[in-house]
Amino acid sequence: MSDGGWYPSFADLLWLFFLIWIFLTFISPQLRYQSLRNARAALIRRIEELLGARVITMIHRQERISIFGIPIYKFIDIEDSEQVLRAIRTTPPDTPIAMILHTPGGLMLAASQIAMALKRHPAKKIVIVPHYAMSGGTLIALAADEIWMDPDAVLGPVDPQLTTQAGQFPAPSIVKVVKEKGVEKVGDQTLILADIAEKALNQTKRLVRKLLEGKMDEEGVKRVIEKLVMGTYTHDWPITVDDLKELGLKVKTELPAEVYELMELYPQEKPARPSVEYVPGPVPAPHRPGTTRHERRA
Repeated sequence: MSDGGWYPSFADLLWLFFLIWIFLTFISPQLRYQSLRNARAALIRRIEELLGARVITMIHRQERISIFGIPIYKFIDIEDSEQVLRAIRTTPPDTPIAMILHTPGGLMLAASQIAMALKRHPAKKIVIVPHYAMSGGTLIALAADEIWMDPDAVLGPVDPQLTTQAGQFPAPSIVKVVKEKGVEKVGDQTLILADIAEKALNQTKRLVRKLLEGKMDEEGVKRVIEKLVMGTYTHDWPITVDDLKELGLKVKTELPAEVYELMELYPQEKPARPSVEYVPGPVPAPHRPGTTRHERRA
């Protein structure tokens, strides 16, 4: 006998679970992402008011994307250059620009476009590096009138990297090997590669010279080129604030707190278990043997 109530069938439960899955998989991530974007926009506006400058961010982190949560790595690409060039072009010529960078580098074409566009902007240019800006990111930093970095942030060498079937090799090393062995002891392919490497080095030296024009004397420019372009360091070597100051670059190590807040709004893909943990806030006073908790508070 039925009491007139409704009881869900197995099919009803399947539909319910399906709708929940749709929400969690498609709708909820979009809502969270839109909330993050709104928070970023509000914080960027606060930084603009603080600095009196147009703020442009280019932040590349390994983030969770798509409906399956597949992590990808982001680098400077043509899409980045199109968007940054548009932002620079729409900035009034008398308005300073502050560009916040967090990147492992990327395409030379894209990075050089951004760097030259930033260099040509008539008003003051600041590049802010809270953590790191390697390779192409360093090129962009060299275009600025001032580089603001966290004391532990780093830039990186800008020596060109050539990709072959055997892997990726630094242009200075290719040229060095051919010079040391002699052209008569290497094959045609290696000679062609060395020719390309030498052209890439000359192109990068000219670009760095243009970016530093008007900011350093000739000796300073040569010093920067030797250290950052000509293979003094491996491509992934961190160039510290002290290193940059020794090269004569204008570096400031005090960043607004809002910059660090902004970085928190770019959540990175997390491993299954946290690899770094700490408890924010004041550290409790150390416990002295023979005292009670009440005595320590007193």
